[in-house]
Amino acid sequence: MVQLKMPSSVADAWPENAWISRAERPVQTATSGPLAGLRFAAKDNIDAAGFATTAACPAFAYEPARHASVVQRLLDAGAALLGKTNLDQFACGLNGTRSPYGAVPNAIDPAYVSGGSSSGSAYVVATGEADFALGTDTAGSGRVPAGLNNIVGIKPSKGLISARGVVPAAQSVDCVSIFARTVDVAARVLAVAQGHDAEDPYARRLAMATTPLPAAFRFGVPAPLAFCGDALAEQAFAEAVERLRALGGTPVAIDYAPLAGAAALLYESALVAERYAAVRGFVDAHDDQIVEPVRSILLAGKGYSAADLVDAQTRLRAFGQQAAAMWDGIDVLLVPTAPTHYTVAQMQADPVALNRNLGAYTNFVNLLDYAAISVPSSLRPDGLPFGITLIGPAGSDWQLADLGQRYHHATGLTLGATGLPLPPPVPIAALQPAATVDVVVVGAHLSGLPLNSQLTERGAVLLRADETAPDYRLFALPGTVPPKPGLLRVAPGRGARIAVEVWRMPATAYGSFVALIPPPLGIGTLSLADGSQAQGFVCEPLALEGAQDISHFGGWRAFLRDRATA
Repeated sequence: MVQLKMPSSVADAWPENAWISRAERPVQTATSGPLAGLRFAAKDNIDAAGFATTAACPAFAYEPARHASVVQRLLDAGAALLGKTNLDQFACGLNGTRSPYGAVPNAIDPAYVSGGSSSGSAYVVATGEADFALGTDTAGSGRVPAGLNNIVGIKPSKGLISARGVVPAAQSVDCVSIFARTVDVAARVLAVAQGHDAEDPYARRLAMATTPLPAAFRFGVPAPLAFCGDALAEQAFAEAVERLRALGGTPVAIDYAPLAGAAALLYESALVAERYAAVRGFVDAHDDQIVEPVRSILLAGKGYSAADLVDAQTRLRAFGQQAAAMWDGIDVLLVPTAPTHYTVAQMQADPVALNRNLGAYTNFVNLLDYAAISVPSSLRPDGLPFGITLIGPAGSDWQLADLGQRYHHATGLTLGATGLPLPPPVPIAALQPAATVDVVVVGAHLSGLPLNSQLTERGAVLLRADETAPDYRLFALPGTVPPKPGLLRVAPGRGARIAVEVWRMPATAYGSFVALIPPPLGIGTLSLADGSQAQGFVCEPLALEGAQDISHFGGWRAFLRDRATA
């Protein structure tokens, strides 16, 4: 069924170096299901029966007796498996050049690296050869290749997708990741792939958030940020901040030091011993079959004691405690997926330092038990893709997918390297819309006026400017601070249309908002010009005796402008 190519040198590699093995015919076990009609590829550290699992090391190859749990779930859902993709050997790297099967090129510009370790999986999705692909992510391998190839990469919460049948890299922090050209497809795959598996020692049952992030949300921006001298990446990130702001976000500077401290532990402490432990039987017997610098990284794990590991784990917990405070002030964290691009030649000339740079904003995520999604953000003036990553606490996967899809569709980008347009967005099925209340405001709560913050602080968003039905009179209430109007319903034919704004507020915040309204004002049901009704500001009739009727101005703003110029 499978033609497995085992090149003896890079010169013998497949021309595109993205595939290690392909099926003569796609493997399919079901013709119906939620993923019917979709073709996928699996990174070659994930078992698929009938394919050798090599982890990009021919001497390590073995024939699995059954599919990995995640592969079986996808096949049962109607997806068809095309084959196995290339990777940085033993999933150790973020650049895509550490494989005896050759360096996987960037799908947009082949002179540049694809990112790794899930390099082949990202490439076949970006070029349209597969509809989606499985990768793995320990330190960013499900995100960096997505960002460098103009595609989506979901890095789920740890334990959400079973890792049974996956060659471990660092088993306590490994995740199976998903690449697709749209968030919709990636989220559909995640919905099928997730599920507790007692055969995975690190599987867990998570409480997943099932409502979207607030319409007015706060996003963290690390300070300081570094882009390895890449001014185009820095500018692209500044544009990303503004785009997220336009979607309702407010940027909040966060201290990156504890996140960076956690990230450094992955390779610069005894935590690297877990890399060695994952494949130590093979490493001890066949270290001469491992490419550099993977060999040196794995062997470095042999030099630590158990006490060293306990110390590193304690330091990691300390960084986690420090980082946890940031979630009190933000709903989501925004980072560049990768701070820059490197050519294949640059990476091969300085493979350790440049690889470390690519993981500057990814290495901490699994260590601190966060979920993440990388989405395309822009094409730089030099034509290279720039991606951003949205990060949230464990269990926020669907919220991140929802915001990620909104962001991706706001970019106007095409799909991967195909040049095809983005299809319309699709609601994230696992999310239930949060309950909301529409509130009609007429005076000091209008946008830009003194009491508008009482709305925005509660996550309310402006839906539209509107008018009431022609059955209302507007009065300037004397002695109010700040100045306020009173709206009164009158008999048909005796009123006017009054300018208003309609705001949408989370239902959970509505009670605290109403509690702020002083008499003689209150909330009642208003009729709008189109015949619809909504909750809005009204006034007790007795309070209007002697008040100035300002209905002829048509609204509170017009009255204030007239008073200012009088």
